Amino acid sequence: MTTQAPTTGLGVFALSIDCADPAPLAEFWGKVLDRPVSPGPTPENVVVEATDPANGPLLFFNKVPEAKAGKNRLHLDLLTENYDTERERLRGLGAKALNEISFPGARWTTFADPEGNEFDLLTMQAK
Repeated sequence: MTTQAPTTGLGVFALSIDCADPAPLAEFWGKVLDRPVSPGPTPENVVVEATDPANGPLLFFNKVPEAKAGKNRLHLDLLTENYDTERERLRGLGAKALNEISFPGARWTTFADPEGNEFDLLTMQAK
């Protein structure tokens, strides 16, 4: 993994996600984002790679002893032009749809991943 710090300001290197079982959760997110899971995972930590800067930061999955409690304070918003196809693909990977919203200009579904972490799938619609 090669990284280079930005020459000015700050850059987002990774998002760390606490979970009960890192390997299957990393596998789920690797499939969602079409990104590889790093070789050499441990029972405590697994990384989903960022294959280029345009597809976002690394995702670190870290085993913690406590269960998820309450709503996420930070979650991913995934943007697509193929909303219906991606919504069904996410369901097929094991995501659970929690809420669907549509209004002029946008449509989104809030999902939960296999450990209950919320994320949104969005599409912008022509007005």
